[in-house]
Amino acid sequence: MSEKKEQWTVGSILKWTGQYFCEKGVESPRLDAEVLLSHILGKDRLYLYVHFDRPLDEQELTEYRKLVKLRAQRTPVAYIIGYKEFMGLSFAVTPDVLIPRPDTEVLVEAVLERLREKDEPNILDIGTGSGAIIISLLAHLPQASGVGIDVSSPALAVTGQNAVTHQVSDRLQLLAGDVFQPLSGQRFDAIVSNPPYIPDKDIAGLAPEVHREPYGALAGGQDGLNFYRRMISEAPGYVNSGGFVAFEVGIEQAEAVAALARDGGVFTVEAIIKDYGGIERVLVLRAP
Repeated sequence: MSEKKEQWTVGSILKWTGQYFCEKGVESPRLDAEVLLSHILGKDRLYLYVHFDRPLDEQELTEYRKLVKLRAQRTPVAYIIGYKEFMGLSFAVTPDVLIPRPDTEVLVEAVLERLREKDEPNILDIGTGSGAIIISLLAHLPQASGVGIDVSSPALAVTGQNAVTHQVSDRLQLLAGDVFQPLSGQRFDAIVSNPPYIPDKDIAGLAPEVHREPYGALAGGQDGLNFYRRMISEAPGYVNSGGFVAFEVGIEQAEAVAALARDGGVFTVEAIIKDYGGIERVLVLRAP
């Protein structure tokens, strides 16, 4: 980039960066180039298309180069710019939390569908991370309250920041601990979780970007089902009569998790819901 003599414009820098990212094996080279430049300019991506010929000054180029270098090293875009969009909201993210994925919106929508008509529902989010799930639910259900649990205190600090940003902190209690351990006597209308579900043997083969995310938010044990076993076993003590548990599950895990629920003899499998790619992604279990 530094060797080019003529003036860099929005259009020329995006073209160059897209090609560079492609050479580095970045999965969405053009999109990532646009997101990073939008961040530097403080504009949305539409602005870039309207101002293709806009020249970039030296400070903008210097800042942009720093971000391009990080992305070429396979640092996730969300960690570089410090936020990720989810359910129409912007969430602060750091390397202490898993980056919210679009497929997880299917989980949130399934919970919203079941709670919209309920008066003052109380929701528990296990492994809350950035808080994307529970905060989105509270933002869309102004009558709801919730509890977010995470084993990581740095992750809970990020959750707390996002709760303040989206003005739900007065309805959200954050607890540090392992699964249900920090609770005492509380019961909930809905328990929701996107737990670690990647089988340990598959971790090494994940994309370089995923290896930048917290290992504890990914690894689900030998078969990826460790957390489901524990939550299905313990959840009956924390869910209200007639309430439900909603999980995100990994590829080809839905039936295995459903079998765990049936074997447990408490929950009824109410729904298995596919994500936008047609993969069975969400499991809803109904309590008696």
